[in-house]
Amino acid sequence: MKKSPTPPFITVVIERMTPLLDGGRYPVKRRVGEDLVVEADVFKDGHDVLSVVLQWRREGSKTWAETPMRPLDNDRWTGVCSLYENAVYEYTVQAWGDTFRSWQAEYVKKFDAGLQDLLSEILEGCALVEAAAARARSTPDAVQLFDIAEKIRKGAPAEVRKIACWSELEALMAAWPDRSLATRHEPFGRVRTDRERAACASWYEFFPRSAGGEGDRGSTFRQCLPRVDDAKAMGFDVIYFPPIHPIGISKRKGANNSVTCEPGEPGVPYAIGNRHQGCPNGGGHKDVAPELGTIGDFEWLVAEIHKRGMEVALDFALNCSPDHPFVHDHPEWFYKRPDGTIKYAENPPKKYEDIYPLNFSNPDWRRLWDAMTDIILFWCACGVRIFRVDNPHTKPVAFWEDLIGKVQAQYPDAVFLSEAFTRPKMMRVLAKAGFTQSYTYFTWRNSKHELTEYFTELTRTEMREYFRANLWPNTPDILPTFLQHGGRPAFLIRAMLAATLSPLWGIYSGFELCENDAMPGREEYWQSEKYQFKARDWNAPGNIKEFITRLNTARRDNRALHEYANLNFQHAESDHVLCYSRSTPARDNLLFAVVNLDPFHTHTAHVHVPLEEFGLGGEDTYQVHDLISDERFLWQGRRNYVELDPHSCPAHLFRIRRWVGREQDLDAFQ
Repeated sequence: MKKSPTPPFITVVIERMTPLLDGGRYPVKRRVGEDLVVEADVFKDGHDVLSVVLQWRREGSKTWAETPMRPLDNDRWTGVCSLYENAVYEYTVQAWGDTFRSWQAEYVKKFDAGLQDLLSEILEGCALVEAAAARARSTPDAVQLFDIAEKIRKGAPAEVRKIACWSELEALMAAWPDRSLATRHEPFGRVRTDRERAACASWYEFFPRSAGGEGDRGSTFRQCLPRVDDAKAMGFDVIYFPPIHPIGISKRKGANNSVTCEPGEPGVPYAIGNRHQGCPNGGGHKDVAPELGTIGDFEWLVAEIHKRGMEVALDFALNCSPDHPFVHDHPEWFYKRPDGTIKYAENPPKKYEDIYPLNFSNPDWRRLWDAMTDIILFWCACGVRIFRVDNPHTKPVAFWEDLIGKVQAQYPDAVFLSEAFTRPKMMRVLAKAGFTQSYTYFTWRNSKHELTEYFTELTRTEMREYFRANLWPNTPDILPTFLQHGGRPAFLIRAMLAATLSPLWGIYSGFELCENDAMPGREEYWQSEKYQFKARDWNAPGNIKEFITRLNTARRDNRALHEYANLNFQHAESDHVLCYSRSTPARDNLLFAVVNLDPFHTHTAHVHVPLEEFGLGGEDTYQVHDLISDERFLWQGRRNYVELDPHSCPAHLFRIRRWVGREQDLDAFQ
């Protein structure tokens, strides 16, 4: 019998598949093992019963895995899958009119209505089962299906009704469906699944040359372990180094960005490159500054950090000093003035005479792009898998797609953090184009309204699918006015917010010491260690290291803080008090945070606990365990009272525990 040709039109309509980022142009992001929930509108003409499946496969594979989707309201369907490899997948929805289930529903309806002349329907069912047997070919399922078809052919109407509803027959027909008229949604969606530390990590940044805390001399890689161990004790798991490469001599900057560099001043690590230092790889981005040690010393430090269960992040700054080997070997890679000289970098009113910016659109752009990719691959081979990228918004987006794609093809576990404090749309497209994590405007969001509005955008809009916010209260470049004027309480408040509003956060060293000496009228550090060695007492009185340790301990021990899109703001009866909750889907980890946003005054408020989110009744008694102070209180109902002194208790991070024993027994909670 000649097979009927497939109609040249779709038989099932599939619309509004979500998530689908820019029509499948960019992948959404998930962690390895995290669920991907897909929804779509699916419907067709007539009254056929639909079968709808979610399909996914690793990019490049020809074979789809699939799972059934279930109907929601109004022709909306949903399905979920979990992805267990650090890779890029594609996914889609496939649907078809299910001829067997449509026959099953029609037959049962007619029989139950009392119709007895069902010979035509019986023969139709027999033919459908025989067709499934033919699709099953020589498998054991085929034998069983042929046997059932024969039973249907010979059966009385009542017997056929029982056979039609056999769960075993339903399973066999689902295993061998007729998909000849199936529709598959195109374009496919794409999802990148990253390893855990790409989505949940605590970063600590320090300059290796200032690890010893001495202001008159620099430290080496071999002297960094005490700083690493201190960061580990505070609960950080990523050690982030600013550029470690040779520093140029020409136009070298001095203290406080002075254009005159005095003898003994180390220069700015971001002015990369010194081909005159005799480094093994030419003195550029593939070398380390000789004053820090050798590449062998760096690899030793990386190994020591790995032994401690931590990782190294390197700054990838695409800057070249006038002494960089690229300037000598590839002058065509740089911007030129009309007189033929190379332009230095400017960000008016700032001038960076010690840096020559690269021209990523020059006629020899391909070789330049490949050279940048080779730099990252070089450091990957040295054991580094995390890169913080300096000013990515000043380079073409296509360049980052190219570089990140090529690096992750060889090292799927490579992580890229975008340091782009720029226009919102550029920040978003960089995240779409491949950056694993992104800096944010959190640094300048201080009021209750600002924080609520901004984090609602990050976690409740499409941004949650691709933009992973890494929250930094300070950086070597930025000392916000809130920290300049708010004293120690301001540092406590911002640490609490950064550590609990996102699974990703970090601090630049000195934050734990509440350093806030700023240049007059500027959001910049006075005596910044970008330009000089920094003297520090790492255990100076007034430090907040214990507070940070408690925050990172809470982050490690509570899975609700590992999630990104589970942030829910709650009502607090004060404009100075911010209140929010996080919980796991199984409701086995329930957190409720309350923060005083005013570093100068004590504030009280009644806060509203989301009883429904936590699975609590209106009159239930429950325990709130403060993970920062270790205090425990009994609360009841939705509305409860808090008092927050910014000097002694600026915030609570409550874990909610349900009462399972006597009301007087504070241990009878889980």
